[in-house]
Amino acid sequence: MNIVVLAGGLSTERDVSFKTGSMVSAALRENGHKVILLDVFMGYSDKEENLEGIFDRAEEISVKFDKIPEVAPDLAKVKASRKDQSDCFFGPNVIAMCQMADVVFMALHGENGENGKIQAAFDLFGIKYTGSDYLSSAIAMNKGVAKQFFVANNIPTPMGIAMTKENRQDDVTKLNLRLPCVVKPCCGGSSIGVTIVRDPEEFKAALDEAFQWEDELVIEEFVQGREFSVGVIEGKALPVIEIAPIQGFYDYKNKYKAGSAVETCPAELPQEISEKMQHYAEEVARVIGLNTYSRSDFLLNEQGEMFCLEANTLPGMTPTSLLPQEAAAVGINFNELCEKIIEISLKRY
Repeated sequence: MNIVVLAGGLSTERDVSFKTGSMVSAALRENGHKVILLDVFMGYSDKEENLEGIFDRAEEISVKFDKIPEVAPDLAKVKASRKDQSDCFFGPNVIAMCQMADVVFMALHGENGENGKIQAAFDLFGIKYTGSDYLSSAIAMNKGVAKQFFVANNIPTPMGIAMTKENRQDDVTKLNLRLPCVVKPCCGGSSIGVTIVRDPEEFKAALDEAFQWEDELVIEEFVQGREFSVGVIEGKALPVIEIAPIQGFYDYKNKYKAGSAVETCPAELPQEISEKMQHYAEEVARVIGLNTYSRSDFLLNEQGEMFCLEANTLPGMTPTSLLPQEAAAVGINFNELCEKIIEISLKRY
């Protein structure tokens, strides 16, 4: 097949997306496909091109990527570096190249990748793509909306509220929340802009940090406990994986710096707890409509209570990412997983 692996964009997870995209591209090439790794924002060239036969030059024109920096990208700098300086999110030739592909593998993370906007545009352009549709992507991406779905369907989740910049309240004692609490951007990922607030004096600074990234936040009670994640493929949960950061919590640096966290799959849990967590992950996928693949994150406290934090519609896809590790635990290697995601996604068409 001719495949575009779409990465980059303008989210805080731009660099993470390139890592996913480069690993997926390599795997799909090994599987025999012609694959172009394309930056959705920068596009290909800065003018209209004759694209005939472009997949025969796939590797030559693909984005080259090295490693994920320890800090989030400077998006203003990224925007300023685009040659055509258009207001259009899609870079030059992106739509035409995606229309020429048999399928677009969505390697995007974060805003305008997981929030459903690109999926909706692709539906209108008749472009086939991997992963969830526009509506389920939009629901899952907004942590405040997703939390309402969890509560309505008896999926345990920390007590929390949404706050907009317009209705900002700097005094945490006036909110119906106990400390410690977690302040995080509503639609962000990779723990960027997230702060654990343990003292009322810290609350204003936490809001300042989170509002740098978005105009809407989720503030929820902090759950002290072990961290887990559960992937779901076509409605069926994979084994549970535990993530234990060596220092601090599972923030941007701990997620992407080698050796910063210990990941155990299958997680060392009583069977009853594992099965319950898998059940809730399947329920998350069902009620939100994540019918291809997804990954849900959980906390388990000392009392054995579990809490679902969020659902990821386009989980990281490198061999050391959480979802591929879970798939490997049931005998699905990375190349097979990439192929399986395409196969399941194409069933929609």
